[in-house]
Amino acid sequence: MTVRPVRPTARVLCAFAVVAMLLFVHLPSRAQDSLQVELVAPEAVRPLLEQHLRVLRRADQPIPEARADRIAMMRRTRQEVADLLATEGYFRPEVRLERQARGRWRLTVEPGTRATISEVRIDFEGHLTEPGAERERRRALLREDWALPVGQPFRQADWDAAKQRLLDGVALRDYAAARIAASRAEVDPERASVRVTVTVDSGPPFVLGPIVVTGIDRLPASFIERHGTLQPGERFDQERLLAFQGLLQNAPQFASVVVDIERDPALAAAVPVRVQVTEASSRHLSFGGGYSTNTGARVEVNWRDVNLRGRGWELSTGLRIEQLRQSMYADVFFPPARAGHRYSVGALINTSDIEGLRTTVQAVGATRSRQRGDIETAIALRYQHESLRPEGLRASSRNALTANWSWIQRKVDDVLDPRTGYVLHVELGGGARAALSDQDFFRSYGRYVHYQPVGERDVFIARAELGATLAERRDGIPQDFLFRTGGAQSVRGYPFQSLGVQEGGAVLGGRFLGTASAEYVRWFRPQWGVAAFVDAGDAADDRASLDIKLGYGLGARWRSPAGPLALDLAYGHQDQRLRLHFAIAIAF
Repeated sequence: MTVRPVRPTARVLCAFAVVAMLLFVHLPSRAQDSLQVELVAPEAVRPLLEQHLRVLRRADQPIPEARADRIAMMRRTRQEVADLLATEGYFRPEVRLERQARGRWRLTVEPGTRATISEVRIDFEGHLTEPGAERERRRALLREDWALPVGQPFRQADWDAAKQRLLDGVALRDYAAARIAASRAEVDPERASVRVTVTVDSGPPFVLGPIVVTGIDRLPASFIERHGTLQPGERFDQERLLAFQGLLQNAPQFASVVVDIERDPALAAAVPVRVQVTEASSRHLSFGGGYSTNTGARVEVNWRDVNLRGRGWELSTGLRIEQLRQSMYADVFFPPARAGHRYSVGALINTSDIEGLRTTVQAVGATRSRQRGDIETAIALRYQHESLRPEGLRASSRNALTANWSWIQRKVDDVLDPRTGYVLHVELGGGARAALSDQDFFRSYGRYVHYQPVGERDVFIARAELGATLAERRDGIPQDFLFRTGGAQSVRGYPFQSLGVQEGGAVLGGRFLGTASAEYVRWFRPQWGVAAFVDAGDAADDRASLDIKLGYGLGARWRSPAGPLALDLAYGHQDQRLRLHFAIAIAF
């Protein structure tokens, strides 16, 4: 039998060619090896280069095989390094990209001497350059406030920030259309120095015109004007616009507020103030609950209507039930008057059973308040009827029409979680037999809380309270105008309001009060801390009867969205007992 050799067909040859091509494409080659670059540079510039250089950031970048491609890569890398270092003030760097054994590369960067500012020139154009003592002082202050002075290292970010700060200093008051007319940074690489020149064109001074409101639908048209703190004809001040915006934003009637002007020099003589608002939902029903060692478990329900009768009035009414105290209230807050005052009226029914004293209070009143910066003042007129049932004593009742004045300054860095600053609270008030009260009396009260930061996290808190009610005797004076103390945020180590005048089986309010506290909080984590504290104080019917009680202990702190929560274990020195106190640790 004869065997004939098999000749490959055209189809087989094509298949063989395709397989060979695929194998060839996937064969490893030195041109496709990953580029590995070692960086040798001072720590001052290393993070910048590691973050931005392409040859360091792309591990999958192939090594160029052709000599021309390698030269192009080296040139590109040197230029990238030079551009990056120039932003940090290094204008004469030495850069070497060298090929090492086994396809590895080494990038050596010597940044050289960092350039510093050798000369600063700030010029102005426009209305700000006109004669006048005020404009002359302002030009001098702007030059003094320049943020990139002679001798400081040059950085592109600092250069940009300094120009923006200068422009803001001009544009935030009077000159809303101010602009940078020219800026130049002249670099002398040989001397490692930079001369900077900036020219600001102030443009014309802006004067506020009418207030133009958009977005009002359900609220009365006059609602914005009643909140108005800006007057047509006053000079433009960006901070005043932002304060007006913040005032409106804090009003519960609005979901969002934007207050601004059009920075067109042609409108400078009377630029309209644009107020764009989005109204919030008018009615809210809310439920809540909680617990404190002062008054026990708590549940409450609140109904709020911020556009009562379509007039922009704010109604807040609710019911709060605690283990030791229950209250039902209703308050109506009216929109601010043009002078900045805000009026409100309200009614309250309150019952409590604390330290053997059962109290029922019915009250109605009116208040005029005002907020200016961090200071809040209020004048209130209140009529109340109070029924007392002390344990072991005869029940009694009293009536009082009182006038009261309060002044509070909260000068702290954070209202909910203060670490530095202080809170000062002063109250004066009283009643007279000639004006529907059962007794003549005058009450004064003061409270001071100081926050002192210690190190980067810790805080030391000092607190003091003083109170005195001047009257012939305590009988006939409502308990709200007398003093009891003890419990959380008071004299810890003793039950809530257990320090006062002991009569029968009850503790009643006295005419004098004095307390003090010192507390150190150590925040060992951003959300968690421990506290050590010492409290002292008492309330009595006369100064001679004040018997200062001492309490001290340790506590835990947790930063919640509502403020630091405090869990304190305190020892009452006179009672010789340990007690647990739980409350929000805001000493307001």
